[in-house]
Amino acid sequence: MAPDLSIPSKALLKEADRQLRAFSVRVTASRLDVLCVLLRARRALTHQEIHDDIPDLDRVTLYRTLDCLTEHGIAHKISGDDRVFRYASQQHTLQAVSNHQHSHFKCTRCAQIFCLDESLSATQLPETLNTSLQAIMGAGYVCHELELTIKGWCKHCASLSE
Repeated sequence: MAPDLSIPSKALLKEADRQLRAFSVRVTASRLDVLCVLLRARRALTHQEIHDDIPDLDRVTLYRTLDCLTEHGIAHKISGDDRVFRYASQQHTLQAVSNHQHSHFKCTRCAQIFCLDESLSATQLPETLNTSLQAIMGAGYVCHELELTIKGWCKHCASLSE
């Protein structure tokens, strides 16, 4: 019999609990459940996808929980071209969250959004853009936040066109 993926592992629950406490967020069953779903996901999820994974959770409670997680920097909210918000866990240290510079890949066929490695975005890209910004606009302009979305086809959609 295959394991029930809707039930989070003890390790996942422990990590979700640790993250909530690290950000001084009161630990509740709904926050643990939602954060476990986000931590387990390999891509950003819509409200509906999260609700499908936790059907017993009231929709309003889910929205409030997602708002709480994003307000505290435990998760982030991504706006898609389809005007549907998607949510993903931060999955990094407190320091990285405070300097959140995040990039995404959006599949233009299936509309899935994937979080990209933070290393390029967090260091090199803002510095390069600040230099370009100063050259184009003149002194005094400073890039303090960066949102980058690369659009194309995900691995699955690209394989369909072969």
